[in-house]
Amino acid sequence: MTTPHAPQHPQDPLAGTGPHRAGPGATPDGDAEPATGSPAARPPGPWSDGMGRAGARAGQTLLIAAVVVGVLWLLLRVSVVLVAVLVAFILAAAVAPLVRWLVARGWSHLWATLAAFLGILVLVGGVVTGVVVAVRNEWDALTASAIAGWQQLQDWITSGPLPVDAGALQDVTGQVTDFLTGGEFARGLASNTLTGLSAATEFLTGVVLMVVVLFFLLKDGWKITSFTLRWFRDGTRAKLAESVDRSSQVLGGYVRGTATVALVDAVLIGLGLFIIGVPLALPLAVIVFIGAFVPIVGATVAGILAALVALVTTGPVEALIVVAIVVAVNQLEGNLLQPVVMGRTLSLHALIVLLALTVGTIVGGIFGAILAVPYTAVAWTLIQVWSDRYQTGPDPVLGQDPLDPKDRASAKATPAQRLRYQRMRRQRRRSVTPAAAGSHGPAQAPPEGDDVDAATADRGPQG
Repeated sequence: MTTPHAPQHPQDPLAGTGPHRAGPGATPDGDAEPATGSPAARPPGPWSDGMGRAGARAGQTLLIAAVVVGVLWLLLRVSVVLVAVLVAFILAAAVAPLVRWLVARGWSHLWATLAAFLGILVLVGGVVTGVVVAVRNEWDALTASAIAGWQQLQDWITSGPLPVDAGALQDVTGQVTDFLTGGEFARGLASNTLTGLSAATEFLTGVVLMVVVLFFLLKDGWKITSFTLRWFRDGTRAKLAESVDRSSQVLGGYVRGTATVALVDAVLIGLGLFIIGVPLALPLAVIVFIGAFVPIVGATVAGILAALVALVTTGPVEALIVVAIVVAVNQLEGNLLQPVVMGRTLSLHALIVLLALTVGTIVGGIFGAILAVPYTAVAWTLIQVWSDRYQTGPDPVLGQDPLDPKDRASAKATPAQRLRYQRMRRQRRRSVTPAAAGSHGPAQAPPEGDDVDAATADRGPQG
């Protein structure tokens, strides 16, 4: 017999044994027999051995892969909407600090949003218009220079030490010329007219949708965040708020830093092309600016294009000078501009950047190449926010931590943001009906100092 204060253990495997207390799990002699659900009582099944477990894991892997493929297929079906929204998120994260700065200077939120929004449209429209006008104005000169330069390159190759057949080069040149000037090229253009119109329509639709989404993100971004956070409580709400803050910080910092670095690259390389006398120096500089948004390979590919134009229009010596300028600018970018301007925005290893760039290019083309790296950085940030399995600091076996403490997502939060997350975690769940709120009055204080007024705690970051 137990005392009134003795703890009871109904789940103890020895609780039903003994000659004086027999239960359904005991034999007539009082000995406990194994439960039918225990591993010792179950007969070996086809999935209990190593091969069975491997098959189960293989089936789970195939199921997960099928889900991933299905999601990717669905996203590719709405790629116009997806790309427009992703680009709008990046631009909104980059411009949101300007909106907040204008609001802090006394502007209304609507006028600040309109000013930033129109500024983006004017900047992007000016860049595109400049490229088109420059190409149209210098296209004839580029064509004439390209023909003369190609002939010069052909003579240089055939007169060099390598055994190159001049007739083969002449045949290739003739075939290319016939294709570009003959009926086959015209027939190809005619057959692809509908495809080109469809692609142009999709592009314009995506641009219009991106503009609309960008405007509403700048105008009502904090409302969208607040609406989303109000569906969650405590730690989940704090992690979601931190996810929004860190994602906005990564995207905005990436765009602003990359734009600054790309502008410096374009100015230096474009100035070098202009001094050397390469045609289309301005459009090539703009291509360098756009290519810099593709990490690692973008600026290099744009520099190679500029060198090829210099080779076929001005000569091999000028092309070598262009290559030297591109190499010098890339060294300046990698050793000075990137560490100073970008800082620790991405916090990604170069191998991860290269893999993300490759996958993005395969899946989404040029837009995938531009968007893959910043959103990979966002994914890595979200993993750090939602998972605490990573063991930080030095390890007696593994050695030093390869992740710098300054690269962790938690280290990039401001003191005000940390206080906000802490107040969200300590906020108790409470439901206030409109009638109760009216009877107690809107100015009623919360039960404890740890609770925060919903209108203050749930106001999400702008952008």
